[in-house]
Amino acid sequence: MRKLSPFDRSAQTAPRLVMARRIHTADADDTTVTAMLTDRGRIVALGSAEDCAAAAERVGLRPETVDLGDAVVVPGFVDAHAHPLMFGQMMTWVDCGPEKAGSIPEIIALLREAAAGLPEGRPVRGYGYEQRNLAEKRHPTRFELDEVADDREVYLMNASGHGGVVNSHTLRINGVDRDTPNPDGGEFFRDADGELTGELSDAACNILTGVHGVKIGHHGPNFHLADEPEEHLRQLDAATRRFLAGGVTSIGDCQVTRREFDMYLRLAEAGRLELRVSMYLLSHLLDEALEMGLVGQFGNAHLSFAGIKFYADGTLGGWTAYFPDGYVGDPCRTGQLYHEPADYAELIRKAHAAGLQTATHAQSPTAIEMVVSAIEAALADRPDADARHRIEHCGLPTPEQITRMAASGIRPVNQTQHYFNWGEGVEEAIGTPGERFNPLGEFARAGVPFTISSDAPVAEPIPLEAIQTAVTRVTRRGHRLGPDDLRVSALAALRAHTIEGAVSLGREADLGSLEEGKYADFVVLSDDPLAVPAEEISAIAVRETWVDGERRHRAA
Repeated sequence: MRKLSPFDRSAQTAPRLVMARRIHTADADDTTVTAMLTDRGRIVALGSAEDCAAAAERVGLRPETVDLGDAVVVPGFVDAHAHPLMFGQMMTWVDCGPEKAGSIPEIIALLREAAAGLPEGRPVRGYGYEQRNLAEKRHPTRFELDEVADDREVYLMNASGHGGVVNSHTLRINGVDRDTPNPDGGEFFRDADGELTGELSDAACNILTGVHGVKIGHHGPNFHLADEPEEHLRQLDAATRRFLAGGVTSIGDCQVTRREFDMYLRLAEAGRLELRVSMYLLSHLLDEALEMGLVGQFGNAHLSFAGIKFYADGTLGGWTAYFPDGYVGDPCRTGQLYHEPADYAELIRKAHAAGLQTATHAQSPTAIEMVVSAIEAALADRPDADARHRIEHCGLPTPEQITRMAASGIRPVNQTQHYFNWGEGVEEAIGTPGERFNPLGEFARAGVPFTISSDAPVAEPIPLEAIQTAVTRVTRRGHRLGPDDLRVSALAALRAHTIEGAVSLGREADLGSLEEGKYADFVVLSDDPLAVPAEEISAIAVRETWVDGERRHRAA
């Protein structure tokens, strides 16, 4: 007998007749049914219970009946931009977010308490602060982190994931002093006297991974900190449980280095990969990918290679996105580009010429212009009507850039929870234009298909929260961001987190909607996100999450 691959779970899945109050299929016609027949992990038929029973009889199936009562079923949510290992690792760090600490002394107290419980020499790591949420309205300094420990590394990551603050010990052991030049695409921040403050951003984060850790140069913020492999596997397991609890069944990991690649292979070989993962290798690996012949998608139902991830600029949350004239909230800050425009255009040309999908982080209009222009030039050299190049976050595109994105088939992958969590801060940072942050309504009117994702751990993988925010544009503090024409309907938002996510990953043949022949990945909800008032969508409970026609999560 053939031994099944750990990935080949669907072949072992028994037939089931799933019934619910309503099943939203997210197919091209947005069909709604009340029953679904599955077998060996795929959907065999949809319609009424009678329709599906007749289909089972025709093909000789005797399905188990799963009656979900008054529940509503939607396709499994596709989180097309997330960082699962980083998310799982940060779950082991100290939570210094606004619910835990509202001031710098409170952050220091949390970190000191954690340090007291760690073995001697073990680094102290915290995450989640956002300077505008603190009473002091500023970043902590290295001198304040020195109060936590001066004999070991202390790192406090900003909520954006694009840097944070380190203590003096961390700078000292890495040979960083006031005369150290800033790396391309990053910065060691200094005060008015030229003294290091301890804040670092983007490419400067390379110091955090030590001498033998992952190094990515100026290709992105380096959050690839090493733990023991078994610890990394536990972190991925923990992250997987959180994604499943939110109803996420498929993920695009948008920054894969050798650390992530190794862990995914280990999980897959052990049969522990519960989700579907599409990997985007970080651009510092582009030449190696081409040398190995990775010039198109490959893999299997649970683990696949999708394309290459690039960075154009930094983050709006951490004020490192590139605004050459400075930030309204701090004219001395301009942020930075990771590459010179000509160098970046050559990277995109090289990837596109090989047939690879690209996904580029870009927030400011200047950075987005760099991306759109590079893709237009690459398409002119080698036309491809279905290249599906992506702009990650795509925070503040101009209307003219949106029109060009439509013409070139460029797909924005947005995160509405970013403005849910700190939309006011974006307005404070750059002024009135910040109210357009993630202009989904403008994309819709221009015919630009958009995708919604979490960017976990920058935001929790809670798709229903992301969908509600797309519909209301109301932040966590009750502020409505921008005019009503930036909002989208609940149906458009649901599709953006399901079928459009699958299209962005190149997986729509198998995922993203509930249709005959596709994988039976679906979510069981306590109510209908298309029927409840918009401000109540995030309160809907995820009762169950199914992958390959098997229940992978059930709420307590």
